[in-house]
Amino acid sequence: MAIKKEKGKLKRKWLHRYRMVVLNDDTFEERFSLNLTRLNVFIVTVLSAIILIGVTTVLIAFTPLREFIPGYASTKLTKDVITLENKTDSLLTSIQLQQQKYDRIQMVLSGNITAAEYARIDSIAKVETANQENLPIPIEEDSLLREEVDREDKYNVIEGATSRTNFVFFTPVTGTISDGFNAQKKHYAVDITSAANAPVKAAADGTVIFAGWSTDTGNTILMEHSYGVITVYKHMATLNKKQNDQVQAGEVIGIVGNTGELTNGPHLHFELWMDGYPQDPTNFINFQ
Repeated sequence: MAIKKEKGKLKRKWLHRYRMVVLNDDTFEERFSLNLTRLNVFIVTVLSAIILIGVTTVLIAFTPLREFIPGYASTKLTKDVITLENKTDSLLTSIQLQQQKYDRIQMVLSGNITAAEYARIDSIAKVETANQENLPIPIEEDSLLREEVDREDKYNVIEGATSRTNFVFFTPVTGTISDGFNAQKKHYAVDITSAANAPVKAAADGTVIFAGWSTDTGNTILMEHSYGVITVYKHMATLNKKQNDQVQAGEVIGIVGNTGELTNGPHLHFELWMDGYPQDPTNFINFQ
């Protein structure tokens, strides 16, 4: 019974009518009046809050007004940030590639390569040679064509080549090999004895990535070609090319000389590197 009385009292409290009157302060004339209950005030307040929150959300989400709210970035600023992030990522990638290129050049200049790395190269070369041995036997016409190409001093077909290095090398200089390729002695090159001042030619199309003087190797040129190939020319008397020059195969880049401390006569020290690893140039080029 007491519970029913409490519920009835609460109901009457919420539904009890009040009158809100607006009077003229001077004449006490009634200007406006409104009948209210606690329930009406509560409902109107809740609905007003919901509408206000909804309108604010719409304004923030779908209009530029959100840019004036602290903590929200403008659309232009967001686009600029994305653009800068993309440029930064591109720059980092470019720097990494340049660093790899620089490291490769340093390794070529110093000849610093471990036995384990060379063993890996040797194993790859054996696999490539084995793959070539499984190729079909060429027909007679093809063999005749190969012999005709081999007779030309200007070009030499790459033996055991894969699609990664599917191009011909130009003979940089003709002469006698006085010191051959020897990985155990870290002589990653062939020394070709030739007449002094004989022209040294580019072994393939490429870009000069280093052209300068070294105490040990004298006038030196490094060229970068397609498929990760780098060729090195040392001990030249003079250099006809400078860094960043674009060079075509067979183009003269210098002349045979005897510069640097590690030499005992006019010759060309020639190196051939693929993917950062030295290769025996005689496998690809005929220097006779």
